Amino acid sequence: MQDRLYIDGEWVRPEKGGTMDVIDPATEEVIHKAPAGTSGDIDTAVKAARYAFDSGPWPRLTGTERAVYLRAIATKITEKREFLAKLEVADNGKPLPEALWDIDDVAGCFNFYAGLAEELDHHPEETIPLSEPRFSSRVVREPLGVVGAITPWNYPLLMVSWKVAPALAAGCTMVLKPSELTPLTALELGVIAQEVGLPAGVLNIVTGTGLQAGEPLTEHPLVDKLAFTGSVATGRKVMMAGAQDIKNVSLELGGKSPFVIFADSDIEKAVEWIMFGIFWNQGQVCSATSRVLVEAGIYDAIVSRLCEEAAKIRIGNGMEDGTLLGPIVSKGQHDKITAAIDRARIDGATVAYGGGRPAGLDNGYFLEPTVLTGMSEDSYIWKEEIFGPVVCVKPFKDEDDAIRMANDSRFGLAAAVMSKDVIRAERVAEAFRAGIVWVNCSQPTFVEAPWGGYKQSGIGRELGRWGLSNYLETKQITRFNSDEPWGWYIKG
Repeated sequence: MQDRLYIDGEWVRPEKGGTMDVIDPATEEVIHKAPAGTSGDIDTAVKAARYAFDSGPWPRLTGTERAVYLRAIATKITEKREFLAKLEVADNGKPLPEALWDIDDVAGCFNFYAGLAEELDHHPEETIPLSEPRFSSRVVREPLGVVGAITPWNYPLLMVSWKVAPALAAGCTMVLKPSELTPLTALELGVIAQEVGLPAGVLNIVTGTGLQAGEPLTEHPLVDKLAFTGSVATGRKVMMAGAQDIKNVSLELGGKSPFVIFADSDIEKAVEWIMFGIFWNQGQVCSATSRVLVEAGIYDAIVSRLCEEAAKIRIGNGMEDGTLLGPIVSKGQHDKITAAIDRARIDGATVAYGGGRPAGLDNGYFLEPTVLTGMSEDSYIWKEEIFGPVVCVKPFKDEDDAIRMANDSRFGLAAAVMSKDVIRAERVAEAFRAGIVWVNCSQPTFVEAPWGGYKQSGIGRELGRWGLSNYLETKQITRFNSDEPWGWYIKG
């Protein structure tokens, strides 16, 4: 495990020599001392990225040439799949099968954007028809510049890839600041970048706290774009910092996503998708369908089966065979979730299942999968993102009632609907005010499709060709082609 920062193609000690404890959430033990960068390290990294963009080869390579590096990174990730996945488990706590799936998706992300980088060569510009025949105009897309990327702890390397892969494909250079809670695999990406010969300064990785490293990155005047995934509160600060220099900003923030289930749905399939939508990754998913709205006719049956199946989930260390629910990522996050459950009880909600520490797991930040009912629509637990394995279930009367309840939120990241009536399901899907909508399922995510939300769930889109566009500027080049003088001021 790395104990230095990756800046300008070299491994360097933090300017102030600081370190951060990396804690295994399953054991509460310190497993590593990660480097803690500060503003001086950020300044060095940004200047390296600035030089690499302004004077280095990376933005001037063809998309096909950049794709060679991206595919080489994907290959290395695949070769190190087991090592990287186990590192994620130790750092984040998620079950190993989930971590392995994540690492496969990381490699797939780099391969996908390698393909889009190549496509840039096939469509380098677009000719624009003009109303004035003496002029011609073309539009070109160019790399945006130096990117400051800040990534979260719930999918440590996967969320890094969602930003690094398209940014590099576009020809940008980058300073990456991963979450201080889960820095290990981000640093390993620096090892891979060095192994594949990525030019110096193209990718710089500075680990550290939000205050000591994140804020200096968002405020640095040489950064052209900020790309952030995390909470609404921190996203608001990133946006304010970007406003000082009118930086390009993209934000992927939180959610309180609804899952509407109509009475014609198969109850067993509904319960499976409810569970996948909220208990996967310990519920630490921005798009988690944590508000489940069930048509009154099957409400009691859904709640009963959901509690029965939640009780069967095996909870434990992510490295143990059969574990389906690992620990919460940190003590701070565990405390926030349990406080929210306690507040829900005080506000009148019923804990239908869970809500406490699992029996026999005295160490580690473990929490039972939790099913809540009976909360009011204006309660904290119904309105606010909890970011844990906590699902709120409420009945609804009819389609209009369901849509009203689903859209009554300051968030709009994702939503889901289940019904055997496909026409109704599609109608409801179109009525949701959300950037991602699932029909008869919850949470499937594909690199080819756009990802992002409405309202306070963010600005811009990641993944797919939309993710590449995040890191490209559009330039108009218009030429006067006539031999005749323009003749506005100087008359012939």
